[in-house]
Amino acid sequence: MSFFKKIFSSEKKETLDKGLEKSKTSFFSKLNKAVAGKSKVDDDVLDNLEEILVSSDVGVNTTLKIIERIEERVAKDKYLGTSELNQILREEIAGLLSETNSGEETEYVIPDLPKQADGSKTPYVLMVVGVNGVGKTTTIGKLAYQFKKKGLKVVLGAADTFRAAAIDQLQVWADRVDVPMIRQEMGSDPASVAFDALQSGVNQNADVIIIDTAGRLHNKVNLMNELTKVKRVMQKVVGDAPHDVLLVLDGSTGQNAFEQAKQFTAATEVTTLAVTKLDGTAKGGVVIGISDQFKIPVKYIGVGEGIEDLQVFNKYEFVDSFFK
Repeated sequence: MSFFKKIFSSEKKETLDKGLEKSKTSFFSKLNKAVAGKSKVDDDVLDNLEEILVSSDVGVNTTLKIIERIEERVAKDKYLGTSELNQILREEIAGLLSETNSGEETEYVIPDLPKQADGSKTPYVLMVVGVNGVGKTTTIGKLAYQFKKKGLKVVLGAADTFRAAAIDQLQVWADRVDVPMIRQEMGSDPASVAFDALQSGVNQNADVIIIDTAGRLHNKVNLMNELTKVKRVMQKVVGDAPHDVLLVLDGSTGQNAFEQAKQFTAATEVTTLAVTKLDGTAKGGVVIGISDQFKIPVKYIGVGEGIEDLQVFNKYEFVDSFFK
């Protein structure tokens, strides 16, 4: 299969390799034990592999698909050596993920949007959702940095008004990246902040407007009502906003990230995903499962604390690094 060709720069690939080191080491130490003393892929090896994939947070449904594909290879090729298992895994997982249209990008890009009714430029409006503590504000800051580096004009909106810390933390990032941020007092109406941010962005001829929102999940109905209101108010300024609703998930929480994705997709329409904190965990397999199970593209992954360590998710480079 010709899935694997050099796409990323060597520096970017090195960052990805390093960020997935814990996941890869954990996976291969388990795999080496599973195939010890075995020369061919048999039922025992497949049973062990199934267990390893599930324990690496790939998820049960995705794991079963992968095992099924490998069983088909075994049946077709009659004899598959355990030495080939690594390459087969890379090929079959890349093949599985290539069936969705996510993870094809290699660079930070924004869509080419039609002009507004008055002929003015339409800014790309990105609304960011996710529970507190998943790295949402950091992701917004790093995205602002990447878009600005591309020469785009970025405006931030601090619509998570329930915590003073959230507003202050976003301000730190806005100052660090040197982009304007629209804020109000803690306890202000989030929709009002979003409205002001879009109006300010349009007035400044911004290319990108990123809106932070509150990270509460204890009451889905309230969350749903709040996000619906924020969207409705934004559309008074930019008719088709938001163009993207990005859900940020903490990869180090493994299966809990799946649960959060389920909860948020039930509460609002999520269009893309970012999976953070992969460098500090052995649960990197969660990206494979989430990418496969939710028909929502994984767009970004966090593989380190540095400002450059939020990467555009490319499934081929990811699988290549994970199973290298």
